[in-house]
Amino acid sequence: MKILVTANLAPFMTGGAEAHLEGLTHALRVGGHDLEVLRLPFTFHPEASIERLMGFAGELDMNRPNGQRVDRVISLQFPGYGIHHDHHIVWLMHQHRVVYELYDPATATPELAQLRQSIHAYDTQALRRAHALFANSGRVAERLKQFNGLSARPLYHPPPQAEQLYCADAEDYVFFPSRLERLKRQDLLIEAARHLRSPVAILLSGDGGQRDHYQGLIDRYRLHDRIRLLGRVDARMKLALYARSLAVFFGPFDEDLGYVTLEAMLASKPVLTCTDAGGPLEFVVDGETGFITEPAPEAIAERIDWLHAHRAKAADMGRAGRARWESLGISWPHVVEQLLSA
Repeated sequence: MKILVTANLAPFMTGGAEAHLEGLTHALRVGGHDLEVLRLPFTFHPEASIERLMGFAGELDMNRPNGQRVDRVISLQFPGYGIHHDHHIVWLMHQHRVVYELYDPATATPELAQLRQSIHAYDTQALRRAHALFANSGRVAERLKQFNGLSARPLYHPPPQAEQLYCADAEDYVFFPSRLERLKRQDLLIEAARHLRSPVAILLSGDGGQRDHYQGLIDRYRLHDRIRLLGRVDARMKLALYARSLAVFFGPFDEDLGYVTLEAMLASKPVLTCTDAGGPLEFVVDGETGFITEPAPEAIAERIDWLHAHRAKAADMGRAGRARWESLGISWPHVVEQLLSA
């Protein structure tokens, strides 16, 4: 098939969206398909730039561009799913969250309030006319139903380096790899370190806008011997940090999917997450493959201390997480089959 995949391009910003796109395009090419990728340049501000991009995408017809047949269009992100094609498949990473579940009318500017109305109307119209509608997690599908009244089928995919993750003997640290941003909530784990009774260390990898703030918390609480901000680590180091961790913490606020949870399961490590974490709750079984706690530092510290005191049971939880991953049948060939048979 001739397939056009659409996604966004936010210059010099990398994360899960780029990994998602790379995984999909690689799987389609491995499947023997003729592939092009259309990336729309996206900026979060000003609001008028988003309005213009919506207008541009909404006017594109990709059925026969320049007389070339396109068999399928697969769109992953807003506003690319507004492009017109008779067999348009949407696999939704998430919507423009700042005008959905993260929207706060008390602090919103008039421009943002207007953008919210425009995007809600655009999304409902564009997604309703999609030939098939998938979401990358159950949580993303729930939001779509809540805000737009539309149903999408959850379709999971493997994280990057899924085949390379491995398990080794656990050392006394909890690992949390992620961008250092407020929604990822590394501060919960930093605060939890103040309440630990065991000698477990905290290793945080990644970079982002909250690095100085998190370093300030570590300085204020004098936790330099307990917590390390590792910055960005290469792929080999990341695999080793997963492999030798006692457990993996991932407690973001209302995450879409969350590769960290899946990576921890593949590395046979128990996962600590929170009751409001969103996507991770679709995978973590409380007390079996990890723990689901209230987003409170004391509760998180209590579970870390328990894992340290019950290392054999912690290892059993990790193995149960790996078994749960295997039972879900998540693979790129399955993703491609589902998308192209729709």
